[in-house]
Amino acid sequence: MNDKDTKLLRLEQVSLAAPVGSQYLLKDISFEVNGGAPSTEMLASRITIIGPSGAGKSSLLRLLNRLSEPTSGTIYLENQDYRQIPVIELRRQVMLLPQEPKLLGMTVGETLAYPLVLQGVAKSVIQQRLITWMEQLRIPEDWLNRTELQLSLGQRQIVALGRALVAQPKILLLDEPTSALDAGRASHVVQVLTQLSQQGNTTILMVNHQLDLAQQFSTRVLYLQDGSLISDTPSEQMNWPKLRETLIQAEAKAAEEWS
Repeated sequence: MNDKDTKLLRLEQVSLAAPVGSQYLLKDISFEVNGGAPSTEMLASRITIIGPSGAGKSSLLRLLNRLSEPTSGTIYLENQDYRQIPVIELRRQVMLLPQEPKLLGMTVGETLAYPLVLQGVAKSVIQQRLITWMEQLRIPEDWLNRTELQLSLGQRQIVALGRALVAQPKILLLDEPTSALDAGRASHVVQVLTQLSQQGNTTILMVNHQLDLAQQFSTRVLYLQDGSLISDTPSEQMNWPKLRETLIQAEAKAAEEWS
């Protein structure tokens, strides 16, 4: 396979069994994500993963970060089986931000710098990156000495996103990163992520149930239901009103089955 055929990320018939029982959280998932230099077509995709509760969205993100292992199938990062990449190195390239992030007992300033400290980056470089992303995400300086207990969930989401962006991963996995933010802050975060992707450095896969934000953000939409990939659609071809109705119907069916 030559360089022009290299895919940043590729899943081939990937399944993930539930820890208990015979059910599958994900079943035969296959898709590709392109990557390359800024001149290449379809560079730095912005992919939103959508589906009703229990569809397997968070399970897919955990799988891509190797917090879970595929039961079957293979995941490739730049054409290399990702199980052949040391886990620490993989997670530097493919970074996961959970919906309710933790600051690990650190202050905000320590949290933002932490990935670069682990990499042995010079203090002057760390300081410059912190300034850049604090400005981009509108993180006030008076947050720097705050601890996790002094922040709301929304504030922790912003800080954890800053920690991830400072690290400059190739792939950023976001699980409902705007769920605890007000509409204005959520829209601003999506704008920042869109601009980052357009610079060509980071591909983003984001789980988000807020369809207005998903439409604003996405170049592609993956729709999951019952652990299966139902559709993989370019955003401009997506029928957003129909998708909204499909989601409502799927959630209603799930609630009925649960009750």
